[in-house]
Amino acid sequence: MAHDTDNADLYGGIALGIGTIAALVVANSVLEPQYNAVLEATGEIRIGSFGLSKDLEHWINDGLMAIFFLLIGLEIKREAIEGALASVQKAALPIIAAVGGFILPAAIYAAICWRDPVALRGWAVPCATDIAFAISICAVLGRAVPASLKAFLLALAIIDDLMAIVVIAIFYTDELSAISLALAGIGIVALAALNLLGVRKARFYILVGVFTWVCVLKSGVHATLAGVAVGLAMPLTRVDGESLLERVEHALKPWVAYAIVPIFAFTNAGVPLAGVTLSTLTATVPLGIIGGLFLGKQIGVFGAAFAAIKLGIAECPTEVSIAQLYGVAILTGIGFTMSLFIGTLAFDDESVLAQIRLGVLAASVLSGIVAAIVLLLMRRSNSARHS
Repeated sequence: MAHDTDNADLYGGIALGIGTIAALVVANSVLEPQYNAVLEATGEIRIGSFGLSKDLEHWINDGLMAIFFLLIGLEIKREAIEGALASVQKAALPIIAAVGGFILPAAIYAAICWRDPVALRGWAVPCATDIAFAISICAVLGRAVPASLKAFLLALAIIDDLMAIVVIAIFYTDELSAISLALAGIGIVALAALNLLGVRKARFYILVGVFTWVCVLKSGVHATLAGVAVGLAMPLTRVDGESLLERVEHALKPWVAYAIVPIFAFTNAGVPLAGVTLSTLTATVPLGIIGGLFLGKQIGVFGAAFAAIKLGIAECPTEVSIAQLYGVAILTGIGFTMSLFIGTLAFDDESVLAQIRLGVLAASVLSGIVAAIVLLLMRRSNSARHS
């Protein structure tokens, strides 16, 4: 079972990588005008006088990504009830490390962009870890990353995403519509009622979830948060050995890993590289992102985790050295999916979005390579010591 999970993580990371590379290739080829034209094509859903009209990029970012956030909601609930976050003792290390790895990148970005009020709006871009890429690299590295360290990374990334969700709800919200918010609140109450009444049919949660998504979309709060609400409402109570939450999670994972996240990457990672120089990467926004993701994440995560372990607040994962813990801390600097997503919420200017994509790509590649080197060296060192 663990082997199958590792393969799924690996193949999901490969699919995400293919989507990213394809976007970069197309955006830097003669197909760039067609690529942009497709993303700007408008799609409309209308029932009588009520309608939703958005371009393809927004349908993907507001619609498909709601399913991604639904999966995150399911994972958060499962881990909080019976997984790596189910007790204070289990949750202490990933929670403390995640908080350190969220605050320091934001502080570094803000320090670099302090003189630019527009750029400061992107302070949360370097704060979150990309679960798919980070876990897939662990799968590639195999025994260089012990199972307990993978569990720590997964729990940390889930907490990262939870904090990112809170940040999106508070800081990246447009003007609010009281009527739409009230209707969305009714939808959330209905989801909770379904859970309390013991409803075990996914279709009822989906119907209420779609209603809630539309209301949240119209309210000014980002629509993907409706996906989290649906995920948290799904019951984990098992009947005949499996719960509704687990069934939906298992059904969604392949679609999210092999379709939704790669499509999002293809839509959002296309940045023209013509004319990109060292001075481009040292512009305020890319430099803030690289500093936050590559330096801020590893220092914040490792520093907070190391302090918690030394103070006796938390325990180091079993059969894991401090050096291996540092290697995984570097890996948290891969911030691809959530970083790009927050970037699209923070800015409308395409030139700034291009800088964000460039900064996120550079920091994520650098973090992945350096983390892999450190973890492989630690494995070799441990093998030599045991020999």
